[in-house]
Amino acid sequence: MLTSANLAAILPFPDIDPIAFSLGPLDVHWYGLAYVAGILLGWLYARRLVDNGKLWLNNTAPMTRAHLDDFILWVALGIVLGGRIGYILFYDLDKVIADPIRAIQIWKGGMSFHGGLIGTTIAMILFANRSKIPVWSLFDIVAAVAPIGLFFGRIANFVNGELWGRASDVPWAMVFCSPHIIAAHDGICPAGPDPRHPSQLYEAGIEGIVLFVVLFILTRWALALKKPGTISGVFVIGYAFSRILVEFFRQPDEQLGYLMGTNWLTMGMVLSVPMVAIGLWAVIRARYAAARQTA
Repeated sequence: MLTSANLAAILPFPDIDPIAFSLGPLDVHWYGLAYVAGILLGWLYARRLVDNGKLWLNNTAPMTRAHLDDFILWVALGIVLGGRIGYILFYDLDKVIADPIRAIQIWKGGMSFHGGLIGTTIAMILFANRSKIPVWSLFDIVAAVAPIGLFFGRIANFVNGELWGRASDVPWAMVFCSPHIIAAHDGICPAGPDPRHPSQLYEAGIEGIVLFVVLFILTRWALALKKPGTISGVFVIGYAFSRILVEFFRQPDEQLGYLMGTNWLTMGMVLSVPMVAIGLWAVIRARYAAARQTA
């Protein structure tokens, strides 16, 4: 129960304009800049991994910088199209059917990680086949850099005041209501007056920073890139567990709510459970494939 002492300790939500700057009639949103930053920084880090032959099997990277330069457009399309289509199908189909223009309003948020993962996977498979490079190695290099994009994406969610957490009286709870949020939602505050977990920051820390560090250690010190599929599998498992954990603090999407009559099961959890099995299969497959090659 909230008390006056709790309320005094609540952190104010920073009133950040979702529009970073304008170029004439074009408004550039922090949300879009977050995607650009994640993709570009991921691309730069991927180039460093490719340059370091010691990290790869036979001390030679199975792809070149030129491959990564060509791939950046493919992965950008996979992330954006997959993320948006996935969100519509998993979370927002009824509203999009009622108002089709809603489907292209990505500056208002509404991107699904699970959809983006599917879109990126399709892009990787197509590009690997076209460029004659090992698909599992491409999976690994994209997985190694993916937490960078996740970090910036969750920070953008926080700036937009969306995907907020459940009501809470923890000292760091925030009321996700500011003049910019009210203006963007026709004079109302969607999150209401209750202090809530800043679950976007939880996800930025776990899915972004912690998962990046784990994959960095496996890549640099355990030389996991020498067993193609290992980094991919660990990333998928790590994200799935991170998402399931944070879902206990995150408010479910209003149009879906909790599933199966529970007060805890969410769509994010349901979509993440199969990822654990897929990730375990990828890690086991990589181990046996490496053993067969050694034999």
